[in-house]
Amino acid sequence: MSPDELVYLGVLAASIPVGFLFRYLSPPVKQGAALLLGLTITIATCNVHTLHSLVTVIGTWIIIKSSWRHAPALSLSWTFLYLLFFRLVTWFGLPSPTPFSNAVQLLLTLKMVSLANEVHSFHIEKKKEVSNFAKSPVVDGLSQEPSLYDILSYSYCYVGIMTGPFFRFQTYSDWLKQPSPQTLPGWEPCLQRLKLVPVYGALFLAVNSVFPLAYVRTEEFLDRNYFFRFFYMVVVFFVFRMRFYAAWCGAEAGCISAGLGCYPEKALSKPGGGPTVNYSPDPSTEEKYDFKTIQNIDCYNTDFCVKVRHGMRYWNMTVQWWLHHYIYPNSPFKAYTLRAGWTMFISAYWHGLHAGYYLSFLTIPLCIAAESAMEASVRSKLGPRGQNIFDWVHWFLKMRAYDYMCMGFVLLKASDTVNYWTSIYFIMHIIAVCCIIVGRILKGGKGAGRKREQEGEKRESVKEKTGEKTD
Repeated sequence: MSPDELVYLGVLAASIPVGFLFRYLSPPVKQGAALLLGLTITIATCNVHTLHSLVTVIGTWIIIKSSWRHAPALSLSWTFLYLLFFRLVTWFGLPSPTPFSNAVQLLLTLKMVSLANEVHSFHIEKKKEVSNFAKSPVVDGLSQEPSLYDILSYSYCYVGIMTGPFFRFQTYSDWLKQPSPQTLPGWEPCLQRLKLVPVYGALFLAVNSVFPLAYVRTEEFLDRNYFFRFFYMVVVFFVFRMRFYAAWCGAEAGCISAGLGCYPEKALSKPGGGPTVNYSPDPSTEEKYDFKTIQNIDCYNTDFCVKVRHGMRYWNMTVQWWLHHYIYPNSPFKAYTLRAGWTMFISAYWHGLHAGYYLSFLTIPLCIAAESAMEASVRSKLGPRGQNIFDWVHWFLKMRAYDYMCMGFVLLKASDTVNYWTSIYFIMHIIAVCCIIVGRILKGGKGAGRKREQEGEKRESVKEKTGEKTD
């Protein structure tokens, strides 16, 4: 493991026992202590680059105070433009940011955009209350506009400051106001989340030592046979998954130990967003709680869901919620595939400026179009046994598609990514295009394809709102 990875591991490991201590603090002390600890971690790891995050926070606060009506759009523009400056600081003669400051900046960008949207919703609901002379039934909305101290406390809260998961300001506020945090579940769900982390970590270290990513960039690798080159992307994505499974499960355990994101099961919480219905626990009955609000990874469904579309929902789930609520609805396009493409482009930009991110993320809409075409033209015409076989083939191709796209994500450079894809003859791009063509031929051309796409988008939207499972 690299020195940076050891630091990340140390922060994650320390946050778990610290979280249990925070359950015994009163709200004001908890807020101040979480801010102080988060700032200490940030300054210790980012040094002078902490100023980047501070400028981002102050800029967002000024936007919110100046114009809450336009805060969502302005905060998105501000934070994303600052991300560009942050990544190009060396052009201005400034020192290059550390990986730690990059991690802090990424999560802070999500928080500031979400905060601006929450404040905007708060003022909209207040105006409705004034006009209707009744309290608005908005689910889990802010009770007041946060102060600068509140915003700083939220921004630098030690929980997940470098590793995530993303959580809204309302989730943070609810955490501070928990009436009896010691009585909320802690040890059992925390250990449940950690039980496979040693396995993920061991698999990551073992497989990564045998199949290093750097080997892909060598001339010797290109001289190996096709099947070995193809197999290598499967192993690379496996290593990639194990690394993030271990990191994100550990990060979730840090949230669980502190009680962050703990809500009654009947509140029907969603990762990143929190409760979706207004629900107040009955003090006279025993209540069941969950930590779905801070769940960032569903390891089983990431590996075994059938569709490319659904695979994204189970990976980095809190960020997917953020993209779905703040980017996807504001896309300049109407067609589902194009809106998905726009969302993936923004996601790639958020991750960084490396060409590999864009090559990978912008392959996802192509894969989604391919699977939609084949489902409508082939799967819908099969019987139960045929559909079962189709789903197994679909799952296999889904995993190979993610293997394929992962190479761009880890190789980063356009030349390295294209060289690897060339070495396996752009196989997944070719399969996706062939599936689209076959689907169009069997289903009756472009018009039918567009109609299926719109119907599919409506179904996905309904499932998202109702919480219906998609697999």
